[in-house]
Amino acid sequence: MEILAKSENKIKFVIDNIDHVIANTLRRAVMTQVPVMAIKEINVVKNNSGLYDEILAHRMGLVPLKTDLGAYNLPSECKCKGNGCALCRVNLTIDVKGPCTVYSSDFKSDDPKVVPVFDKMPLTKLNDKNQALKIEAVATLGIGKEHAKFSPGLMFYQAYPSIKVENKLENVKNCKEVCPTNVYEVEGDKLKVKNLLNCTLCNACSEIAEPEGSINVEGSKTKFIFTLESWGQLEEKELMKEAFKAIEKNLSELEKEIKKIK
Repeated sequence: MEILAKSENKIKFVIDNIDHVIANTLRRAVMTQVPVMAIKEINVVKNNSGLYDEILAHRMGLVPLKTDLGAYNLPSECKCKGNGCALCRVNLTIDVKGPCTVYSSDFKSDDPKVVPVFDKMPLTKLNDKNQALKIEAVATLGIGKEHAKFSPGLMFYQAYPSIKVENKLENVKNCKEVCPTNVYEVEGDKLKVKNLLNCTLCNACSEIAEPEGSINVEGSKTKFIFTLESWGQLEEKELMKEAFKAIEKNLSELEKEIKKIK
């Protein structure tokens, strides 16, 4: 495994010696099996803003919340059996009066570690002093398989590219210009690969290459480039660790079921 690039909430890396099945299993685990906090229920005490309660509830549910996995349990795995306790839920409230824009930062949380990732997510507007919003919300852990609001981020991958350019290539400049991601450069009458990792395997260059077959673009079957973008609830490193834990747990459960068949 090799990290290619890292920025705030985003990482790009290579994993070698796996196949498409494992690559896609990891992608799905990151997006659907890693638990994060999100608002599950709301009690509308007062809402005379321009949005219906249902729309407001939907917007609040999609606000990503910073998550402390060491402090909370999934409701289905909690000792309270999902009835609700301090180990599986966090209470948040909003109590504001207009005129103002209500932002995610207006949430007040019982746990300072479970707060909105982004402060300036607009929820609704209160246009005058007669308008007010008072909400009592409950956040719990959940997984993306249950609902998209529990998804911790986006992950996608592609096969690691391999490009071979034959010396007999005639339309060098055309092949360079047709590439949408600036993979090539021209040196004299030769086409050189400048940015291999920019290649998206679109094959635009190989399709116009003259003579036919003078550029060969292929994707590896055992080496893959992954891009992971976290929504901010968890850091990328923790997100990956939790994804591997989820895969191990699923495999263990599968093993138990297979033994029952025997």
